[in-house]
Amino acid sequence: MSTIGSFETIRNKYEALSPLMSERLRRLWAACEALTAGRGGISLVARATGLSRHTIAVGIDELGTEAEKPARSNRLDHSRRSGGGRQRVTQHDPTLGQDLERLVDPLTRGDPQSPLRWTCKSTRKLAEQLQRQGHRVSDRTVAKLLRAQGYSLQAPRKTKEGASHPDRDAQFPYLNAQVVVFQRRGQPVISVDAKKKELVGDFNNGGREWQPKGSPEQVRVYDFPDQTLGKAIPYGVYDLTAHVGWVSVGIDHDTARFAVETLRRWWQKMGQASYPQARELLITADGGGSNSSRSRLWKVALQEFADETGLTISVCHFPPGTSKWNKIAHRMFCYLSSNWRGRPLESLEIIVNLIGETTTTTGLRIQAELDTNRYDTGIAVSDQDLAAVRLEKATFRGEWNYTISARSV
Repeated sequence: MSTIGSFETIRNKYEALSPLMSERLRRLWAACEALTAGRGGISLVARATGLSRHTIAVGIDELGTEAEKPARSNRLDHSRRSGGGRQRVTQHDPTLGQDLERLVDPLTRGDPQSPLRWTCKSTRKLAEQLQRQGHRVSDRTVAKLLRAQGYSLQAPRKTKEGASHPDRDAQFPYLNAQVVVFQRRGQPVISVDAKKKELVGDFNNGGREWQPKGSPEQVRVYDFPDQTLGKAIPYGVYDLTAHVGWVSVGIDHDTARFAVETLRRWWQKMGQASYPQARELLITADGGGSNSSRSRLWKVALQEFADETGLTISVCHFPPGTSKWNKIAHRMFCYLSSNWRGRPLESLEIIVNLIGETTTTTGLRIQAELDTNRYDTGIAVSDQDLAAVRLEKATFRGEWNYTISARSV
């Protein structure tokens, strides 16, 4: 048989038998093939199977040893003799596991003054510190030990909301009851909030979008605001009953007057047509920001809006620390972010169009408009101006729940 023929034959047999053989059986089979091939057999089998020459040579030695000791167990299902192989590192270094756990979790199981208390606990740093303590260990071994002890790489999880207001839980049933009452009367109920400011320009935007292979969008390396383009400030109104929304994209400051101007535009462009018989309006809002429950300017601006429309405006604020419970956040704003993922917001026009084209399978529709007005900050509202607001506080948490009635002309 030619060398080429032998090479192909051995390779074919190896590919067929290899999945069925143990490590030791594979080694002994290769040794038999090498001996059968004669001179140069070890090199031939090594090339055909990918096994090392050393492995095949060890197999030949084992065949000779087994032939000389016929009384010895010749079971081929064992890859190594009992007790063979490298010993676990913790067997010859019994304190390694305890020392590693003290470094990983110093506050609960060890010394809070651990040298790694204020540094990143990477496997490399852990291995370096263990080596300083006299252990012979690598970063790979540290990773294996951590997994064996039940550790895994994990990111922090947002679960702590901080101290809660004593009437927090009671506010939610009250707010929900108000929403139900208004909806049964056919009066509009809206949720309002400001979305986070967005940089205008060719900046990186989280997410991925389909592009020709190898041709991603080219964006700036650093997110320094463009002094010419500035930032976009989306303030939204979400209709809880009709499942539609309005977004004004501001360019100046997120103030109470900007928030109420957004309400005004929503009413003129959407709300009035949807609720032609409306006499009341219920607003659910966060407790902070431009529509803060403590903002005097918010109440004065709402009074002006009530006078213009003739609506009696009721407001229910979410308790402190519960802004993410506001319906607009997870029924409208989340879809805006999804619709422009992976796209640089290069102009205000692009932002407005992307918001206006946002839809969902549940029927959400959004209208958007650019607000180029300038809104001054730091406006002081006097006690006299506040006293002119026809504000009636609810019997329950009047600072969170109140009604503003239109003043007669």
